[in-house]
Amino acid sequence: MRKSVLLALAVLMLFGMALAQQRRVVLAVGGKTAVVYLPLTVVERLGYFQQEGLEVVIQDLQAGSRALAALNGGSADVVMGFYDHTIQMQAQGRDITAFVEVGRYPGVVLGVRADLAERVQGIAELKGMKVGVTAPGSSTNFYLNHWLIKAGLRPSEVAVIGVGTGAQAVAAVERRQIDAIVNVDPAITLLQRRNLIKVLADTRTAQGARAVFGGEYPAAVLYTTRGWLERNPETAQKLVNAMVRGLRWMQGKSPEEIARVLPEEYFLGDRELYLQVLRNSAEMFSRTGRFSDSAPLRPLTVLSGFDEAVARSQIDLKKTYTNAFVDRVPKP
Repeated sequence: MRKSVLLALAVLMLFGMALAQQRRVVLAVGGKTAVVYLPLTVVERLGYFQQEGLEVVIQDLQAGSRALAALNGGSADVVMGFYDHTIQMQAQGRDITAFVEVGRYPGVVLGVRADLAERVQGIAELKGMKVGVTAPGSSTNFYLNHWLIKAGLRPSEVAVIGVGTGAQAVAAVERRQIDAIVNVDPAITLLQRRNLIKVLADTRTAQGARAVFGGEYPAAVLYTTRGWLERNPETAQKLVNAMVRGLRWMQGKSPEEIARVLPEEYFLGDRELYLQVLRNSAEMFSRTGRFSDSAPLRPLTVLSGFDEAVARSQIDLKKTYTNAFVDRVPKP
């Protein structure tokens, strides 16, 4: 009996040690079901974080600005969000660094309500209208500002309303709470299928991104404070290992294969529609997780057009991202 008790205690101690060795990371994301952040769910569902010895606690805050606020406030260690925020934060004196690229195109779409399509033939005709974004201050808001300025309008000439992502964003259009929307899939494809919007600008593909930005535009990334990276290099490496492994897994997979690893609620009640979403988004994701040296100039140009703090600052882009961790990921 004594031997059995001692053996049981030993097993419990080993189990406890294994749990203690798991590294806990609180990761905030601005709308987990948004397709732009799809690799995060793929990595989570395939167990790659656990296989790296990580306990990743994902906080879904439904908007990039809220995820950034969680990082700045200390309630999150890392954010899955858009790269633009690293530039914006440097202009405000905060040292935020992206350390793996997930999306090479933003996947953001601007659409006007279908019943207003005849009246709104172009972006300039949005003047005075209510435009839904995921949340004020989020990257969808940045792109709206960029499109308005290119069309000769000031951002203040439209009313910006936060509508979240997914079903919440679709409902805002259906109930005519907004006149136009800047959002991401699956909401956009669902709105298109129901003939509820007319698309005015689209960055889900290479062609669309070139038309809007002139080429690749780093979008979804993992970012954190430089201080956290310096204190936790091994944990950061494990996060990057898992994310790059997920990006590699997605390459060459059919929409059906990817859909099989996702939760049912991601499909918004229409699996076939979601498969179409995945087809529309195939070009969006990075293949390697690595940042190019030239693409970060495009977000800087976009932000400088409407953010006075960015325009006034001498932004050091080399401090807004690093490839050091991606370059150390084991080869497949």
